[in-house]
Amino acid sequence: MDGRIVILNGPNLNWLGKRDVTLYGTLSMEQVMLDIQRCYPDVYFTYYQSNHEGDLIDQLQLPLEPEREPVAGIVLNAGGYSHTSVALRDAVALSPVPVVEVHITDISQRETFRRVSLLTDVCAHSIIGHGTNGYLEAVQWLLEHKNS
Repeated sequence: MDGRIVILNGPNLNWLGKRDVTLYGTLSMEQVMLDIQRCYPDVYFTYYQSNHEGDLIDQLQLPLEPEREPVAGIVLNAGGYSHTSVALRDAVALSPVPVVEVHITDISQRETFRRVSLLTDVCAHSIIGHGTNGYLEAVQWLLEHKNS
């Protein structure tokens, strides 16, 4: 795969493994990243989390900058911004690399305000409700579709 895969998490996901474990599970993102790297030892990953919308947009725009290290794909869990951010949606739509949306929980079974993701239509693929395994599935999808 040419370039790295970026795992990008939005607000409150820095509390993964500690916050609402009945919904989000007990694994920390550090543990999830170790599992991903163990499953795909030959793939270069970077991880970034921010509680700030603009920071996430900046990360999504990195593949647009030719002088930067190449990015092959992005796994994005935008957290609550999935349901509210037109700006984040626009950044995903601009992405020259595939973006796979991940939601740990099944948003269609959550509160009414969480049931619609503004990102789904502009993402290459979405994985919803598979727990933290969704991150692994997103990486697998990117690797299987790298030449599509």
